[in-house]
Amino acid sequence: MAEIFPFRAWRYDPKRVRLADAVTQPYDKISAEMQQRYLAASPYNFIRVEKGVPQPGDGAENNVYMRARATLDVWIRDGVILRDAEPAIYPYFQRYTVPGTHQRRTRKGFIALGRLEDYAAKVVFRHERTLPAPRADRLELLRQTRTQTGLLFLVYSDPERASDRILAEAAEREPAAELTDENGVEHRLWALADGEKIAGLAALLGPKPLMIADGHHRYETALAFRDECRRSAGSVNPDAPAEKAMMALFNTESEGLTILPTHRLLSGIPGFDFQTFRRRIEPFFEWYGYPFSGPEERETALAEFRHALEGRGRTRRAIGAYAGGGAFYLFLLRGGVDLDRTLSGVEPEAQRLDVVLLHRLILEQGLGVTQDQVSAESRVEYEREFEAALGAVDAGRAQLALLMNPARIEQVTAAAFGGCVLPEKSTDFYPKLLSGLTLYRLDG
Repeated sequence: MAEIFPFRAWRYDPKRVRLADAVTQPYDKISAEMQQRYLAASPYNFIRVEKGVPQPGDGAENNVYMRARATLDVWIRDGVILRDAEPAIYPYFQRYTVPGTHQRRTRKGFIALGRLEDYAAKVVFRHERTLPAPRADRLELLRQTRTQTGLLFLVYSDPERASDRILAEAAEREPAAELTDENGVEHRLWALADGEKIAGLAALLGPKPLMIADGHHRYETALAFRDECRRSAGSVNPDAPAEKAMMALFNTESEGLTILPTHRLLSGIPGFDFQTFRRRIEPFFEWYGYPFSGPEERETALAEFRHALEGRGRTRRAIGAYAGGGAFYLFLLRGGVDLDRTLSGVEPEAQRLDVVLLHRLILEQGLGVTQDQVSAESRVEYEREFEAALGAVDAGRAQLALLMNPARIEQVTAAAFGGCVLPEKSTDFYPKLLSGLTLYRLDG
């Protein structure tokens, strides 16, 4: 069963630091430009811990991980970061505008410690593959700092929304921390130390499976570090700090959960020809073209294409494509395709996701891009913004853009709880959880 615990989080002292100048987006979303901007924002910006800048001469005795440890130690010594006086869980609300729309939503969850469980225990489920380089990076940071710096993003199902009511009551007070980030997302955090309410949340979540929505690399890093600590101790102590991880948990039945699509950009495909590609996938997909010859016609065709992609995607399996050449294309899965045979080895729950069709039928069979190439980040890049994906083709940075509809949360959880591991970047939960908002120090 799932176990959650209150903890005494380490947090920035608002009297010393303006929180908006200190926290960062998750490490894997930080570009070089963002890194420099964070460094300039404050001498106490968390970028110095979360994703430091390599220096000439870095080696085993001096590197980004050791500098992160030293920086964190100084900030704690100087009172820039303080430990809360009593154990608590931390309701965490994010109010945001859905990108590309005028919709305002609030995602409501809470931060707590959760017991680390191997996937085989069927308590915590993954839905995406991980890559070795990010795992190694996060593991070395954890070894050096002995601090969990980023939040794991997990979801659970509570149709009665009993957990939401507990969180809403806690949020009636003044928040312990609040800020608006660079994306216009409003973040608010409360400290809930009421033992009865914490026990109520723990009891609600106990029998429920948890799915990692975001943070697969960080979760597997925490597992690896836990196992290192077990080997070092020569035994398993269930109360040891490394047996737990800092998690932000959200109810899939609440309003405010948003998944964005992640579009694919293809480049370096030998001898790529769009018409040849289209003929290769024609046994699986019907296709519709939206041609244009000038800027005004392009805008009209693009509006029609996007409307068709989103509209048809509500009832059929739809994927868009653009390779320049004066047309957008919509591919719809043919009704008679036997997915059990065509997607041999893919579980029925995973077959229901468009991203699986994209990887198995379009990338592999249409373009010859293998899973090994995808895992090696060869041939395929990822882009959240629809127009940016089209622009990459127009600028010659990509040969082909494949445009996606977002996965639905019920599809993703069904696949994960069914034991399926989906392709990379199958989901993009928005907004991201900030790093530096709360810290879990394994040494106290």
